[in-house]
Amino acid sequence: MHPPRRAALGLLPLLLLLPPPAPGAANKPTPCQRCRGLVDKFNQGMVDTANKNFGGGNTAWEEKTLSKYEFSEIRLLEILEGLCESSDFECNQMLEAQEEHLEAWWLQLKNEYPDLFEWFCVKTLKVCCLPGTYGPDCLECQGGSQRPCSGNGHCSGDGSRQGDGSCRCHVGYQGALCADCMDGYFSSLRNETHSFCTACDESCKTCSGPTNRDCGECEVGWVLEEDACVDVDECAAETPPCSAAQFCKNVNGSYTCEECDSSCVGCTGEGPGNCKECIPGYARELGQCADVDECSLAAKACVRKNENCYNTPGSYVCVCPDGFEETEDACVPPAEAEVTEEESPTQPPAHEDL
Repeated sequence: MHPPRRAALGLLPLLLLLPPPAPGAANKPTPCQRCRGLVDKFNQGMVDTANKNFGGGNTAWEEKTLSKYEFSEIRLLEILEGLCESSDFECNQMLEAQEEHLEAWWLQLKNEYPDLFEWFCVKTLKVCCLPGTYGPDCLECQGGSQRPCSGNGHCSGDGSRQGDGSCRCHVGYQGALCADCMDGYFSSLRNETHSFCTACDESCKTCSGPTNRDCGECEVGWVLEEDACVDVDECAAETPPCSAAQFCKNVNGSYTCEECDSSCVGCTGEGPGNCKECIPGYARELGQCADVDECSLAAKACVRKNENCYNTPGSYVCVCPDGFEETEDACVPPAEAEVTEEESPTQPPAHEDL
């Protein structure tokens, strides 16, 4: 093995600094992510090869031999060989381009720069920044590198050579440093270094504490009564908010309109037991609208001779039995129909000779 050629040092970052991903390639890793991934695999390889092939026997000999193995080129080769799967083209391509840098760090620079990520990705290839910094020059994020965005948001470009350092606040926080509370939240703790925002009661648009008596302003659908925000029952309004075929269901801060049961003409709630009136073909029975069985009434629903009655939800149908011929006033059995068709005018009987 040999130290890296200086000419290669300037070329290697170009391999990582690929053009921005095209539309539809949003999942493609950034140069920093690729570099960090390689370092993570290298560090895992160091863990996997620690104390390898040693585990009993001559302790003094093992300690002497292990010390040599720990910093040996043999161990480095074992780590490098385990970095990439044979089918991982990008990983193998990256490793081939960067192998000399990894050798140089392992053999010459590891003691001076024990953090491989910082030396390799931040200072050498310059594709990453340390946590809490961003952009081409690794400037500090808003709020400082120790607690970017007051710990209540994400710094744009944090840890990479990208972004503008601005804060994208977590839910409940706002402001350039994410130190202020949004409407619907109140400050439950604030000092020189920390700011915590807690959700208001659901009835409050703004508040100073956690209950409905701490509201500065009530949310829509709530009204201030006796120093507390209480739910408005829209369903109790003089003019109902729902159509005649629906019933109103009050919920906190609002209401919903639900469809009446199909047996109802207007209703006050869910199911056939809350109908105002029943639709034709239904009648109130045991407190709810139930289908009327017209076929079982004393007054026959189907009046033609031999006709069958079949009840249906809300109505009935009249049908002649199979094989019967349907006429205007009867269902005629097959035999009677044939006789009727074949019958001819009656002839007088012949006289016998005396």
